[in-house]
Amino acid sequence: MNPEWLGYVAATLTTLSFVPQAIKTIRSRDTRGISLAMYAVFTVGVAFWFAYGVSLGSWPMIVSNVITFVLASAILIVLLRNKRAAG
Repeated sequence: MNPEWLGYVAATLTTLSFVPQAIKTIRSRDTRGISLAMYAVFTVGVAFWFAYGVSLGSWPMIVSNVITFVLASAILIVLLRNKRAAG
C-alpha cells in the first residue's frame, strides 16, 4: 500500500484546522492577540515546507502549504496593517 495517503490525510487535517482562525482574523481584523514575530517566522517556515514539497514532488505537501501560505500571508498582512495604523 502506498503511504502517500497518510500525507494527504495529514495535509488536509492540518490545513483545515488553520482555516477557521484565518477566516475569523481576516473578517474581524482583530489581531491584538497575535504575535508578529510568530506569524512572520511561521509564514517563512511554510514557504520552506512548500519548497521542500516541490523538491520531493510531494503533492500533499505542495498543495497544503500553498493554501496555508496564502492564509498565513493574509493574516500577516492584516497584522502589519494594524500595527502600522496603531502607530
